[in-house]
Amino acid sequence: MSQEDTLREQLHDSFKNRAMIYALLYDELSEELGPERAEAVLGRAIYRRGQQKGAKYAAFAPGNLAGLREAFLGRNPDEGRMFRPEVLREDAQALDIKFHGCPLKEAWLEAGFPEEKVATLCRIAAKVDNGTFESAGFQFHADTYQPGGDGCCCLHIRPG
Repeated sequence: MSQEDTLREQLHDSFKNRAMIYALLYDELSEELGPERAEAVLGRAIYRRGQQKGAKYAAFAPGNLAGLREAFLGRNPDEGRMFRPEVLREDAQALDIKFHGCPLKEAWLEAGFPEEKVATLCRIAAKVDNGTFESAGFQFHADTYQPGGDGCCCLHIRPG
């Protein structure tokens, strides 16, 4: 195995590890607080992590969506191979990016989680993007994975 292949495998393994940590935290919080409160608490913590990341994109707000796309997708792990992003729309009013892969979702499915739980975990994990783009000064929402759906998240970024 080449050094590049080894690094790629290690990168995927680190994302799978993150996925399982999210799932275990969700399970523990669900036991203590119930599933709705668990989702809210974990979502808030992950949102805050996104806020910490958002500063690097603030220079593109309120409306430099082309610059934001370059900066954001330029940081996509493994040159985009992991998430396989597709820009669906990019103009002055909107930036929509569909991810055709997600190592978190894939790890949860490989672990045998029911699709409804995977959808919940995807909704929670996507809060990092809410925190990132909202704190950077953009309007944002995501369509997250749904049972039977294709790919994973679709990010919808609008001028702030």
